[in-house]
Amino acid sequence: MTFRLNKNWSSSIVVIIIAICSFLLWQHLQPKKLGNNFASSNGRIEATEIDISTKIAGRIKSILVDEGDFVDAGQIVAYMDTETLEAELREAKAHLEQQKSSVVSAESQVKQRLNEKQAAVALVSQREAELSLAKIRLTRIERLVTQNAASIDARDETRAHFYSTQAALEAAKAQVSGADAAIATAESAVLGANSAVEATKATIERLQVDINDSALRAPRDGRVQFRVSQPGEVLSAGGRVLNMIDLTDVYMTFFLPTAQAGIINMGAEVHIILDAAPKYVIPAKVTYVANVAQFTPKTVETASEREKLMFRIKAHISPELLKKYIKIVKTGLPGMAYVQLNQKAPWPDDLKVKLPHDE
Repeated sequence: MTFRLNKNWSSSIVVIIIAICSFLLWQHLQPKKLGNNFASSNGRIEATEIDISTKIAGRIKSILVDEGDFVDAGQIVAYMDTETLEAELREAKAHLEQQKSSVVSAESQVKQRLNEKQAAVALVSQREAELSLAKIRLTRIERLVTQNAASIDARDETRAHFYSTQAALEAAKAQVSGADAAIATAESAVLGANSAVEATKATIERLQVDINDSALRAPRDGRVQFRVSQPGEVLSAGGRVLNMIDLTDVYMTFFLPTAQAGIINMGAEVHIILDAAPKYVIPAKVTYVANVAQFTPKTVETASEREKLMFRIKAHISPELLKKYIKIVKTGLPGMAYVQLNQKAPWPDDLKVKLPHDE
């Protein structure tokens, strides 16, 4: 009987010890009592997600990264097939050479038309001189006829020559006008040929940009979450290839009741303790307070019900701090967020910032 009592007593002591330890552990895990100067809430580390997508339709040639890989901003993570684009680029370059030849030919036509105009202008000068001489002869012969010193036939012949010379002058002037029109046409052809060259150059630039953009790059420092598509798949424009998280834009989302959310200032200091690393205290700042309550009840009728409303808060970790520890930043981790409601209130010792390099 004595042995049985001792055994029962020992079992009771073990149960009591376990209960005490469980209570102490539970108490340790409960949010710290911070008074009215601070607020606390459960939250989870998140980061901005980015889809790495195709610019134009095409086939995925290769993917250079796997899920979980860290990537630097600007790093090539995948290639799209560019055979069609490269063929179009070669065709456009060939057209460009043809159009450059067309420009040279059009410029030669302008020079030729200018020479033709110079000849026409010289001919006008010659015809003007001939007309002047013909006018002088006609005047002289008409005077001689009145004096019976020349025959009427000579006068008629001289007059006909004068009119013929006058007509030749008008024809020469018409040639000058025609040369001007030909020059304008040739210059217009030069402009058209140059425009065609510029258009083809723009096509070449566009094709080259498309080829360059077929090498898909990471827009930010971050980590690949998952492959959306696989090599060999044909995607439309904007087709998703990879999904990554931006490790320069990391924050914790948590919820606070109306009374606390209403007095939080933008930029208020937040200290984060993650469940996976409870010995570290990570600094952050409030960057967003929802303007609409997230939790039910949706229709609020009484003051007591309004106190149940919870508002979403977002606290960002500074990019400078993230860059320092970017290789070890992880998202999805749960933890506690402690918010400073009174900027003058000092942080408790166990909530002061403590980072790995502080050890």
